[in-house]
Amino acid sequence: MNAKNLNILLWIAVTFWLVMSLNSLTTTNQIEARNLSYSQFLQELSDGSIREVTIQDQKVKGVRTDGSRFETYDPGDPGLVGDLLKNSVTIRAEPPEQPSVFMQLLAAWLPFLLLAGVWIWFMRRSSGGGTGGIFNFGKSRARQHAEGEVKVTLRDVAGVEEAKEEVGELVDFLRSPQKFSNLGGRIPRGVLMVGPPGTGKTLLARAIAGEARVPFFSISGSDFVEMFVGVGASRVRDLFEQAKKSAPCIIFIDEIDAVGRKRGAGLGGGHDEREQTLNQLLVEMDGFAGTEGIIVIAATNRADVLDPALLRPGRFDRQVVVGLPDLSGRAAILEVHMRKVPIAEDVDARTIARGTPGFSGADLANLVNEAALFAARAGHTDVSMEMFEKAKDKIMMGAERRSIVMSENEKKLTAYHEAGHAIVGRLVPEHDPVHKVSIIPRGRALGVTLFLPERDRYSMSKRQLESQISSLFGGRIAEEMIFGPEYVTTGASNDIERATDISRNMVTRFGLSDGMGPLAYAEDEGEVFLGRSVTQQRQISPETAQAIDKEVRTIIDRNYQRSRQLLDENLEKLHTMAEALLKYETITKEQIDDIMEGRPMREPEDDPGRPSAPTAGGGGAEKGAGSPKQPPIAIGGV
Repeated sequence: MNAKNLNILLWIAVTFWLVMSLNSLTTTNQIEARNLSYSQFLQELSDGSIREVTIQDQKVKGVRTDGSRFETYDPGDPGLVGDLLKNSVTIRAEPPEQPSVFMQLLAAWLPFLLLAGVWIWFMRRSSGGGTGGIFNFGKSRARQHAEGEVKVTLRDVAGVEEAKEEVGELVDFLRSPQKFSNLGGRIPRGVLMVGPPGTGKTLLARAIAGEARVPFFSISGSDFVEMFVGVGASRVRDLFEQAKKSAPCIIFIDEIDAVGRKRGAGLGGGHDEREQTLNQLLVEMDGFAGTEGIIVIAATNRADVLDPALLRPGRFDRQVVVGLPDLSGRAAILEVHMRKVPIAEDVDARTIARGTPGFSGADLANLVNEAALFAARAGHTDVSMEMFEKAKDKIMMGAERRSIVMSENEKKLTAYHEAGHAIVGRLVPEHDPVHKVSIIPRGRALGVTLFLPERDRYSMSKRQLESQISSLFGGRIAEEMIFGPEYVTTGASNDIERATDISRNMVTRFGLSDGMGPLAYAEDEGEVFLGRSVTQQRQISPETAQAIDKEVRTIIDRNYQRSRQLLDENLEKLHTMAEALLKYETITKEQIDDIMEGRPMREPEDDPGRPSAPTAGGGGAEKGAGSPKQPPIAIGGV
């Protein structure tokens, strides 16, 4: 228990002691009296032993003839007074006993004092318990970094060279503003950094502040909005007032979509707290009051939901796209993170980057960290290429689950399922090369076939999409061919879902179907709470929906039949690959090439993805496919 809580308990104890002391002082001291039952009281009354009594409410106090005192209670006997008079007992009557004045005041004010105390406690917690208590509730929660406190520079940011060039002018302006103002130029007041999660938007903003050596205010968009009306707008005003005192400076708002969403949403639109906060932010960024020397940098993953007034020139003049890094960018990012760990001589950053397409900066940082953890667990003094391979398998395919024990028949079915994926994926045109096939349970998958693209890809052709559909059906068809239609399992459920999604997107979004033509039929499925109207969803006729379903079915059937034909023609290779998986549990690209080209399969090297002891597994898949920048594909059953 901390000192603050001890002080509170001490004050409560002192207050209670004072109350009880004052109450005892206001109560008259009385000689101790002996309690008497009512029957004994009547007996002594009839014996003439009682000299006088005092009646107060139902309490009866008396004095005997020998001077001793007693107390009893009247049960409501109507003949009591008559019996007392008959026995010549002196009778006194007193008004009901009243509490002391202090206790009356305490009873009247205690509920209000409790309510006030609870309210003050709640307000202090809501305001963070800082100096000023409830009077700080409308103050900005931005964290201020003084000049020179931010140690990150642009040299620590890699893989986003175009974004670094875009924001380089901000650094020049903050260092020498006269260079631009003398020529009548105006530095952008705001820069919006847009990109997928983990690409380094926040790191880039910190690097700008560290490079320019100016004060840096950082805050999250959700820190503005509270349950009380007007608090968000008050915090925006306070933030810009602090920034004006420290100008030139940078204000960084992370996840600005939490406060900058489009106004007038279809459900529950109106003048709510979020809109008030956004309106105040708009005024501060480009209103009558000047904001010279203040640059606002914001980051978001959802630029499409931001209010148009926030994105216009004069507020966020520039939108800097911080995308996923390419091969050179990934290699540069890996080299930055590898500075922090001891690297073995066999590690080549470019080789690792070539095998991690679609990885963000955060993914690559996690890869280096996982490799270091693997090396530490193995007792190594440096991180070798083998450790990076283990880390990559864990991230792409999931962690091994060695506790799962399955029957030999289920393990055999899994081997044929994954072999079917690998064979079809290798034979269809323009498909990513197969990198590794494993029947070791990993993550939520019970078996994985991993395909790695040879280069970064930013778009996909119709042939590539249909090849993906064919390889997705390879596992299901292999099960049916070897074990019969009655023994087909649910392991292909995820494969079927993904094949259906790709086919439907080809028809409704990509315009890649012969029957429906180059038209977009996909409805807007965005959340209406993101600032969009409910009425924006596009409707299609039942006849068109039926035609879309028919076209999707055509694409599915065509690729299903192609996959079956390929496996029929390569049935012997299917058996050979499944036997290799049952023997080694994990096979690599080189072994798959041996099988497909009819050569004796080479013995596997010490594969970092293969456990030392056999591990049972079943069909499984985990990774998705079809994004513009194609990540590695892992397919199988679930």
